[in-house]
Amino acid sequence: MCGIVAYVGPQQATPIILKGLRRLEYRGYDSAGIALIEDSGLNIYKKKGKVADLEDHIKGTNPKSNIGIGHTRWATHGEPNDINAHPHYSASKGLAMIHNGIIENYASIKQDLQNKGYEFTSDTDSEVFIYFIEDILKNNQCELEEAVRLALNKVVGAYAIVIMSEEDPTTLIAARKGSPLVVGIGKDEFFLASDATPIIEYTNEVVYLNDQEMAIIKDNDFSIRTTQDIEMTPYIQTLDMELEAIEKGGYEHFMLKEIFEQPRSIGDCMRGRLNASSGHLVLGGINEYAKKLDAAERIVIVACGTSWHAGLVAEYFFEEFCRIPVEVEYASEFRYRNPVIKEGDVLIAISQSGETADTLAAIELAKSKGAIIFGVCNVVGSSIARSSHEGAYTHAGPEIGVASTKAFTAQLTVLFMIALRLAHRKGTITEQKYREMLVEMEQIPAKVEKALKLNDKVEHIADLFKDARNFLYLGRGYNFPVALEGALKLKEISYIHAEGYPAAEMKHGPIALIDEEMPVVFIATRDSSYDKVVSNIQEVRARKGEVIAVVTEGDSLIPKMAEYVIEVPPTHEALMPLVSVIPLQLLSYHIAVMRGCNVDQPRNLAKSVTVE
Repeated sequence: MCGIVAYVGPQQATPIILKGLRRLEYRGYDSAGIALIEDSGLNIYKKKGKVADLEDHIKGTNPKSNIGIGHTRWATHGEPNDINAHPHYSASKGLAMIHNGIIENYASIKQDLQNKGYEFTSDTDSEVFIYFIEDILKNNQCELEEAVRLALNKVVGAYAIVIMSEEDPTTLIAARKGSPLVVGIGKDEFFLASDATPIIEYTNEVVYLNDQEMAIIKDNDFSIRTTQDIEMTPYIQTLDMELEAIEKGGYEHFMLKEIFEQPRSIGDCMRGRLNASSGHLVLGGINEYAKKLDAAERIVIVACGTSWHAGLVAEYFFEEFCRIPVEVEYASEFRYRNPVIKEGDVLIAISQSGETADTLAAIELAKSKGAIIFGVCNVVGSSIARSSHEGAYTHAGPEIGVASTKAFTAQLTVLFMIALRLAHRKGTITEQKYREMLVEMEQIPAKVEKALKLNDKVEHIADLFKDARNFLYLGRGYNFPVALEGALKLKEISYIHAEGYPAAEMKHGPIALIDEEMPVVFIATRDSSYDKVVSNIQEVRARKGEVIAVVTEGDSLIPKMAEYVIEVPPTHEALMPLVSVIPLQLLSYHIAVMRGCNVDQPRNLAKSVTVE
């Protein structure tokens, strides 16, 4: 949610910030703005809509400055409009601030300020925040960084902020709590951003701020202090990211590019970890706590959205191969139902961004009760990675499309390797079975590559159903979470109502919806539930539902019953979700394109949900 970009240095800030905001468009937003210290003073330009609307708004003004802050806003407090857009001025207009997150006690702070005579122009908690900082600055006669620090100790909630002052045109002050912020260090210049994508073009040396840390950039110098006024030594990391990874590379949309990147991203996830010929399976990120994982009597998986679906598949992995009971929880509900967590329980937190607020809150709750935390995320240096005891990166590379695709299959790959390694250590599978599964896993990238060759056929089916108002997705066993994921992909980017169900549950309600206008997608690959799924298909056909079936190559039975059949390569049923999800991703993509939807930036959605 929301995007932050800031710059101070010898270059012109405006083009750097605007380009950075375009890099962050994937995060989801409804307005954009930029603040600069020009010859005429501290000026703010902001506009409801896209970054392109902001560029049109400032066209002709030719703003020039060597320091600036920029923001893309996803509305929380106050509707999306020009006034509520960021940046926000302080009361005197001598300070400007951009803010991601939510200040929970803003109403009481606002009332106190109003009692002092302050008047506000927006509906946002962010404007209250910068007014509050200036009020402290005025009353305490202190340095700006001290006023920021004092304010941060009074506010309740989540934030990533960057502040600039007209009186000090070489200074940027930033801070974070619960919302990501990274500092890029160049040659006599500094960058700030919500993630590394706007920075990589200029420098690969970054510092990830931790919670309750402030970055003070002043007179070409950089320091970090905590909100408790403790000086910290910056830990500079080198980014392992190429600029090409955040470009479309000739594809019409990032989502399509990322769907077609999956053979490589799955392979990258396994590289250096799995070698079937030698029986080698090593996950360096879970060595220290391996014995505690072996001894765990229960695993709890927390995640949101697509990552939750990956967790549901992982539940089958761990229970089938490791014989450990698993619970899969929505992270957004976990902390609010007083969950039973015992010391020694293992909590696996799954998140593409590693910044999902609900998942971070679930981690903190579980840690407080003695659980061991394993993080599975894609973004190196993210909050979940730093909050976990151990874990594994998915190495999927940047995922720009809001609708997650390659992150899902990379998460499944990591979770399967963790489960297989644990099962081998515990002796809950035979050596022969272990070797067989390694061989099957190693073949998955090639099978995904083959499944992607179905693109033209899937596009044809999409053209036939692009005007449907509802879809039903059905699957059993390992393919039930795939049905959920297929439905989620369709609804989030095409805005068609879609539901995923276990195929057998159809009879307990959803069957009432089935008629000749209801397309029903069956994930019906050859597995232990195959015969049951065939019966479910017959039940739909009897009620004139139109069946689209994803089947295993060579299936001779289901093609006689289904109007439309998509054949995917065979693999072990535990690994089939990595293959069977591919045509569902393509189906949702093509339908959305044909309906004229913004595939990479679907309405109302954000890539990284950093507020509860």
